[in-house]
Amino acid sequence: MSSSSKPSLTITHITTATAILNIDGINFLTDPYFGEAGCFPAELDWSKGRLMEDFGLEEAPTLVEISNTKTPVMKLHNLPPIDAVLLSHEDHLDNLDPEGRKLLDGRHVFTTMDGAKNLQPRPAVVGLKPWQTVTSVIGGKEFRITGTPCKHFPIGEVTGFLLECDSFDIHEESGKPNAIYFSGDTVYIDELKEIKDRVHVTAAILNLGNATFDFPIGPIQITMDGKQAVQLVQDIGADVMVPMHFEDWGHFREHGADLVKIFEEAGIMHKVCWTAPGVTKTVY
Repeated sequence: MSSSSKPSLTITHITTATAILNIDGINFLTDPYFGEAGCFPAELDWSKGRLMEDFGLEEAPTLVEISNTKTPVMKLHNLPPIDAVLLSHEDHLDNLDPEGRKLLDGRHVFTTMDGAKNLQPRPAVVGLKPWQTVTSVIGGKEFRITGTPCKHFPIGEVTGFLLECDSFDIHEESGKPNAIYFSGDTVYIDELKEIKDRVHVTAAILNLGNATFDFPIGPIQITMDGKQAVQLVQDIGADVMVPMHFEDWGHFREHGADLVKIFEEAGIMHKVCWTAPGVTKTVY
């Protein structure tokens, strides 16, 4: 960061993809999930949309179930005032459950185009297409928020986010604006390399875990694994990586110890900012 710029970023990880990002005193909440342990299993309904067609199936297979093993460390009444919500997708209950939906009314919410339509008639919900940028005054500061491409599942829309603000200033070496990146649920895709052409990422908050479903046609990975996280951090030149979304669900294939080994072997541990649930961690 430029020496003339003194923004601050802290993160309070709550569970899975849910965290409070405090940026210069303004609270953004990612993917609000507050369900009790075991209250979900979620069932994948093959009758919806084009699932059977996309998988080339003539008959619907057995429903796929996933479940959470821990209750989030914070409840709604424990939260500080939330200024805006970064909602990567609204159609998966582990990213937005009924409790989390209570936070959407009357707040700035940024999500996918389909998500904005499905969450109507909330007037403060904004849908983003990939690489679309909107400007919004949040907590008295003007933010530029850009949607980033994601690939999470064969159907449905998911978005990541780039956050910029004038107080972040310009990165001295690249001459590009500093930005914070939240990946949302995605595997690594080549399109994300474009981030480096647009901004300098001071912090990349990545949903990992190698979440994988075993389908009749074979296993399908739907979130990044550790090696993909390393590749992405290197591709976009991020200063810091904050890993989350690698615990508490049965379909995650990589956990904290696995990620430590991968990051150590890749030589990027100096870039990693680990969090503990419910503990506010200063990123910079």
